[in-house]
Amino acid sequence: MIQRGLSVLYPPQCLTCHDLVEDRFSLCGSCWRDTPFITGLVCDLCGAGLIGEGDGDELCDDCMTTPRPWDQGRAAVEYTENARKIVLALKHGDRHDLARPAARWMVRAAGPMLRDDPVIVPIPLHRLRLLRRRFNQSALLAREVAREAGLRALPDALLRHRRTETQDRKDAGTRFENLDGAIAAHPKRGAALGGRNVVLVDDVMTSGATFSAAARACIDAGAKRVCILALARVAKDA
Repeated sequence: MIQRGLSVLYPPQCLTCHDLVEDRFSLCGSCWRDTPFITGLVCDLCGAGLIGEGDGDELCDDCMTTPRPWDQGRAAVEYTENARKIVLALKHGDRHDLARPAARWMVRAAGPMLRDDPVIVPIPLHRLRLLRRRFNQSALLAREVAREAGLRALPDALLRHRRTETQDRKDAGTRFENLDGAIAAHPKRGAALGGRNVVLVDDVMTSGATFSAAARACIDAGAKRVCILALARVAKDA
């Protein structure tokens, strides 16, 4: 009864344009069409959308030329149009409510990567950046992905022990140099990664430098298999 009353007083609104919708935590038809969900054939290592048909283990140009220390990867949306607005609102606009629907899209994109009881691990922020931002958007997504999939999240299994420059406007080579050795397993809580399948979670994948640093940290801690899951994948020509 209380819930019904709240629905009358505060009817569900679209996550981005605030038009009325039928269900909470959803998009209206127009915003759904403007959100570039990744479907069909995708790169098996980063989740980027590919043109054509295949047997499911194709790779994009980036993943064919850049070594990836992880086993498999997926992304829910392309980092353009309405998806970019959603990511920026979550990251910089204190729209924590977006983490739940975003996680639902990510779980759908992840598919078989979530089998065999993996642990869900967010990409960590350096403590100074976390203090300034007040929260880690990747940790919010990891928590909701774990909840949606019925899995365990390890929010502090990794730490970023070296403060790095922002990756914005850096080329791929500089991005990898910037992150080299910056992420490691937590001295105590990182032991939980040993012998486990791991799914690393972040909001956006561009070059893959951050995921690479985190994946190597998981492998060094004894992880059995490492996969990556991003909310959004930046297209190569973006």
